[in-house]
Amino acid sequence: MASLPFTPTRLMFFTGKGGVGKTSLACATAVTLADAGRRVLLVSTDPASNLDEVLGVQLSIRPTAVPGAVGLFALNIDPEAAAREYRERVIGPYRSLLPPATVGRMEEQLSGACTVEIAAFDEFTALLGRPDTTAAYDHVIFDTAPTGHTLRLLKLPAAWTGFIDTNTTGTSCLGPLSGLQAQVEQYRASLTALADPARSTIVLVSRPDPSALAEAARTHTELADLGITHQRLIINGVFYATDRNDPMAAALEARGREALRSMPGRLTMLPRIEVPLLAWAPMGVDTLRHVFTNTAAAVHAPQPGRREVLLPPLVDLIDEIERSGHGVILTMGKGGVGKTTTAAAIAVELAARGHHVRLSTTDPAAHVAAAVGESVPGLHVTRIDPSAEIAAYTDEVLASAAGGLDARGRELLEEDLRSPCTEEIAVFRAFARTVAEGEDGFVVLDTAPTGHTILLLDAAEAYHREVERTHTAVPDAIRKLLPRLRDPKFTRIILVTIPEATPVHEAAQLQDDLQRAGIEPFAWVINQSFAGNAVRDPLLRERGAREHQYLAEVRDRLAARVAWAPWEPLPPIGPDRLRQLARRSEPAGTAAGVP
Repeated sequence: MASLPFTPTRLMFFTGKGGVGKTSLACATAVTLADAGRRVLLVSTDPASNLDEVLGVQLSIRPTAVPGAVGLFALNIDPEAAAREYRERVIGPYRSLLPPATVGRMEEQLSGACTVEIAAFDEFTALLGRPDTTAAYDHVIFDTAPTGHTLRLLKLPAAWTGFIDTNTTGTSCLGPLSGLQAQVEQYRASLTALADPARSTIVLVSRPDPSALAEAARTHTELADLGITHQRLIINGVFYATDRNDPMAAALEARGREALRSMPGRLTMLPRIEVPLLAWAPMGVDTLRHVFTNTAAAVHAPQPGRREVLLPPLVDLIDEIERSGHGVILTMGKGGVGKTTTAAAIAVELAARGHHVRLSTTDPAAHVAAAVGESVPGLHVTRIDPSAEIAAYTDEVLASAAGGLDARGRELLEEDLRSPCTEEIAVFRAFARTVAEGEDGFVVLDTAPTGHTILLLDAAEAYHREVERTHTAVPDAIRKLLPRLRDPKFTRIILVTIPEATPVHEAAQLQDDLQRAGIEPFAWVINQSFAGNAVRDPLLRERGAREHQYLAEVRDRLAARVAWAPWEPLPPIGPDRLRQLARRSEPAGTAAGVP
């Protein structure tokens, strides 16, 4: 029976940059503990959770037994379901006491993205701050969302408690605070639990990659500043080449070795575990049992038949995009699949063809400037800065309302604007302004990971209610945003994935969500593929063999258009390498074909 390479506390939180393997490692930990006779509850707080697929069981917001792992139960915190329950808890007591019009206004106030955020947080802290909710379990493991969202969840116990302590109005952008006041002690207890090293461990998950390690270091510092210091580091996907004559294998090993050698100093002080790169994706309870045992040979790769069907390079999509002369291109997908690289390659190629291009990001991690690397004529690289946007939005709201407020009214409005919800609104305004610039040229947006992107797009429906509440006019860019996003001649959404089950199926779910909102994706890009004949190392060839079913699934069932890009031995950083990546394709007759 496998054992964990670290001593578990009762509460464990797996966090890190998107795509580093948080879910796989959280699930492997949970299965290992259950096999050791422990009762375990595994919880996802990610709006784009893929626990169901990894564990092979349909989950809900209630604990569900995981077949094949006695003692293991799992649940997803569903933000929308939590929001419905939260709204009813707040509004229900007033339905028979207040006029229908008043109840309707309360429901309207509680219909936005802010309510979804606080409702999910409420569920999170109920598990964390109320011992009775998890008393039946020896361990509670949280598979958290990508780092930016995780930090918000972990900071919220302090942020919301401070806001509740100082708020005197009873209302805010969160709706009537009676829905929060009852939980004040629960929030305080959750923060206490997080900061108690005897009860809680933060597991920082990273790949041997500079950006992932930098994100882990930032998370480490920000949590330590909150008094959450019991942390450990897992480096996932460490690769050691078997075939030393394979240039791709040698490059992959060297790149990982250099990233670990130069990792931020603050991470070197943490207890560290390395998990090797596996030839197979840890999907299902049986394979999860092998993650910590380094027994990759225990799972054998299928060897599907192939025929010579090639997927076109990224430049073919750019040719079609260019013909419109202007518009917006958004790259979307699971964290770690290469959205930033894809966005940068498209932007650099369009600029090289003489177009005026703005390349921007809504991702808090903001690696897009590093990807471009140097100045490119015609290309303007920007970032939506939350701090600057919050300050500008706050000033605008206060200036707009100044003439109609006395001193007490201004004080109450300033108090309301200190709510954590203000950041979401402020950043969304900048997103809408950036999209509007596509009328005069090309705008390429490297968006945040899937959950945050969906929140931004959902906010287009609810945003005007919030700005009207704060007495500001609805900007023209906001009013035109949804029509622009729904116009396939103006907005082209490119779903980026890597050829593995979870990223492909998560991108498919995102496509379904977009289509329900009346937004049709333009194309898919399958990135970082090992399916080509250039790969000789046995482990990498096995990974490549397993990719074929997902290449075929995207091409034949999911995508209107599709492009393919290989894993590059040299990082695609800088204009020349980005343009080379856009043109990369496998020679006819090689293993890049799909079955």
